[in-house]
Amino acid sequence: MSDHSAQNDIDDFFSTDRVAGREGAVELSAKSYREHLIGLDDPMLADVRGMDYEQFTSDRYRAPFLRELLEYWKGLYDEPFVGITTDGERREGLYALPASADSDTAPADAASALLDLLTPGQRAKLCYPVDAAEWRGWSNPEFVFFRIGLRLEEQSDEVVRAALGLVRASLSPAGYERVTEAMALNGYLGELVDLPTIMNDRSYWFALYGTPSSGEPWGWQLFGHHVAVHFVSVGGRHVIAPVFLGAEPALSDGERPPLFEEREQLAIGLAQSLDAAQRRHAVVYRSVLDPAMPEGRLHPADERHVAGAFRDNRIIPYEGIAASELGDEQWAALRAIAEDFLLLLKEGQRELALAEFDAHREETHFSWYGATDGTQPFYFRIHSPVILAELDHHAGVWLNNRLPARFHVHTTLRMPNGNDYGRALRDQWKIAHDRPGL
Repeated sequence: MSDHSAQNDIDDFFSTDRVAGREGAVELSAKSYREHLIGLDDPMLADVRGMDYEQFTSDRYRAPFLRELLEYWKGLYDEPFVGITTDGERREGLYALPASADSDTAPADAASALLDLLTPGQRAKLCYPVDAAEWRGWSNPEFVFFRIGLRLEEQSDEVVRAALGLVRASLSPAGYERVTEAMALNGYLGELVDLPTIMNDRSYWFALYGTPSSGEPWGWQLFGHHVAVHFVSVGGRHVIAPVFLGAEPALSDGERPPLFEEREQLAIGLAQSLDAAQRRHAVVYRSVLDPAMPEGRLHPADERHVAGAFRDNRIIPYEGIAASELGDEQWAALRAIAEDFLLLLKEGQRELALAEFDAHREETHFSWYGATDGTQPFYFRIHSPVILAELDHHAGVWLNNRLPARFHVHTTLRMPNGNDYGRALRDQWKIAHDRPGL
């Protein structure tokens, strides 16, 4: 057994160190992720080299930990959708439809262009009813759980360009760049570990829901390793939740800037601006592996983040400092972080989402785990009735750092109280248009 494998006592990809409480600070001596590269001849890599994604999936399914995780995920998937709440009771009336239909026809036009390229068989795989359960079948890992839509790496260049053209037409320019950069970093990771048939910039599923139009509800879903984006258009509003974006590593040796650098610097600036009294409320745990965390707070796959795949109905109480305790400059910094999470939305749509965020300032909370000066890995969360946004630094999966590090990042974005997948707005639209069966 390799040294790497010997250190991993859950399976070859997950160690107990990532969930074990530690009294001391979580620090790494390495300044570069390259100091944590696994040797290409390590059995963890060598034994799966040359496999395609289906072969790799079959290989991973042999791990007892993974089988237990997938069984748990399937149970969550089968639950009726409620949405993320703080107490199990969904609040209504938090999200508003605009007075007029969407005047932006670019997403629907791009969807039609994609459909025109497809064979009947491809269309059958790509398309689902707008209320299909498959919306909730997304996941982050490299191995496959649910097979939803078309696998991009199995499509022609023309079809891939058209699918990404739909993504581009639906998102802001900066949002599209961020999504495709995360996909490119997945390809970069595949090159680093010499597993390009398992991880590449096309190892993603793409699905279409409903009939593309500027009025009726419809949307698309893109998901795979470190990327999951859901776009829904409902009567003039766009929703982009859930979003899961991450990277390991989150940069590529100066060729590309760190994927979440601006967001992290904004967050560190806000954390450092807190006075002693504010810090006592905001800093929930002194490190990302604080032994004071209750049992179950850390998960070997999710680590600290609470709003990942299959967590559509999770009860997540508020924690940290209430925004009512922040000064105006601190609130502006918190709002800027929230805006960065909402960057995928086009500017006008982002302003609508930010207006809802602003309306709930008194109920918004900010929590932080770890040192506030950026010298250690950290976790933070923004949570209000209309947004849950988090960033977490993780231990290695394809790199061998056993403890969390700032070069492996996971981020999530949710619309609590039932508006993930645009559900709250879709329910309103059905009532307003007397379309209960849609």
